[in-house]
Amino acid sequence: MDARTPNRTPFHRLPAFPVLLLQCLVMLGVAAILWFFQGPVAGYSGLLGGLIALVPNAYFAYRVYRYSGARSARAIVRELYSGEAGKLILTAALFVLVWVGVKPLEVAAVFGGYLAVLAVGASALLIVRGFPKH
Repeated sequence: MDARTPNRTPFHRLPAFPVLLLQCLVMLGVAAILWFFQGPVAGYSGLLGGLIALVPNAYFAYRVYRYSGARSARAIVRELYSGEAGKLILTAALFVLVWVGVKPLEVAAVFGGYLAVLAVGASALLIVRGFPKH
């Protein structure tokens, strides 16, 4: 096997999947709560904010977990750096797309959805640790 052997684990079996799943559920919950209490503009604004956090996180998880094993250590480190750079660029691009392309938009709801999804990612170690292994 090559030192840079791709990980053939399905995406739903990756260690980051429980975190991404919880981020998705939080995003949908925040959007539903905003929609119910503040109206449809706040609802879709919160959903977009959550997507701005979720999509780059999923990209990062895909990049980082592409390789596995001790012989892939250099490839994994390289993917960490390029995945983080891509995540930052993707986040900035999504914010620009939302600000420019979506009208009307509730700014507070966008940031609320974004921060709620980010908070789930910040507690990722606790989430992954408590997730049962199959």
